[in-house]
Amino acid sequence: MSEQPLKYEVVIYWSDEDNAFIAEIPELPGCAADGATPQQALANVEVVAREWIDTATETRREVPVPKRRLLSA
Repeated sequence: MSEQPLKYEVVIYWSDEDNAFIAEIPELPGCAADGATPQQALANVEVVAREWIDTATETRREVPVPKRRLLSA
């Protein structure tokens, strides 16, 4: 059985400093990963996000409910 897809918004951008694409999930502080392609960065951040959620659950921290869109300021 495959895992359910995450429903958090992901922001992907190129980083000259890292020479890689970076994928971040703004709703999960510190949740980011890189990759040689946008698709690779997305796959990597999904792994990191699941670990973030598992750790938060284990330590009884709140896991944000996905908003699925960025709020404009």
